[in-house]
Amino acid sequence: MTGTTGSMTLGGHFTYFITIFLMMAGLFIVVARGNLIKKLVGLGIFQTSVYLLYIAPGKLVGGTAPILDDAYTVYSNPLPHVLILTAIVVGVATLALGLALVVRIREAYDSIEEDEILVIAESAQAAGIEE
Repeated sequence: MTGTTGSMTLGGHFTYFITIFLMMAGLFIVVARGNLIKKLVGLGIFQTSVYLLYIAPGKLVGGTAPILDDAYTVYSNPLPHVLILTAIVVGVATLALGLALVVRIREAYDSIEEDEILVIAESAQAAGIEE
């Protein structure tokens, strides 16, 4: 078989392996770490894997920008790039909000470790102190 579908090898799926690795690493950091900053870093890694997942198939080999010309017949789809640009803006806003919340939590509980915050909140609730 000759053509684009028959010649796909393991190297042709390299971006998908990297995407899965980044996705699992980001998810692991979010779930396994108690530090709120580390959770935000894990969320950023996870978001990066989603960007890669959308960008990788958006470029065609031999494709050009979608400007109509008789010299070109294969065009790359610009929609994934536009969507990822929007996702990057949303990701930066989410990270900024998360960091602002971590600052407020640090001011209120004097810690950014999840376990310590839960102990402080439970002891305050048991003592009848409103937060």
